[in-house]
Amino acid sequence: MDVIAVNGTQYQVDTSGGRPLLWVLRDQLHLTGTKYGCGLALCGACTVHVDGQPTRSCVFPASAAVGHQITTIEGIGQTTVGQKVQQAWAQQNVPQCGYCQSGQVMAAAALLSNNPQPSDTDIDNAMAGNICRCGTYVRIRQAIHSIAGN
Repeated sequence: MDVIAVNGTQYQVDTSGGRPLLWVLRDQLHLTGTKYGCGLALCGACTVHVDGQPTRSCVFPASAAVGHQITTIEGIGQTTVGQKVQQAWAQQNVPQCGYCQSGQVMAAAALLSNNPQPSDTDIDNAMAGNICRCGTYVRIRQAIHSIAGN
């Protein structure tokens, strides 16, 4: 058993066998907002923050989370930027089916934390690999720009 910090709380969890962080979050901690998409770190649905950096939890070993701060979609609203992203998502009516949106929100929050005035190119680069089957990319960009004020 190891201790990991998720959303500001310490949890004792089983990280053995190279188990991905995604399954520790979902199965052991019952934090189901982080979604399973492809299992290959290609779609972005499983994105969480590890020390503020967007990370694909489906391929990130839970054992590697020991000693780091993990933030999930359930905890991102505790941050100022996370609150702004969630509010902008609602105001811009970003989600359609919503399945990918936890990963989209996590990627956008990381972008805006590091670059509060992103250009379209910055947004495209930061959000690349976060796939939305419903095609809400235009609304995602509008929501990010609304936070940045540009």
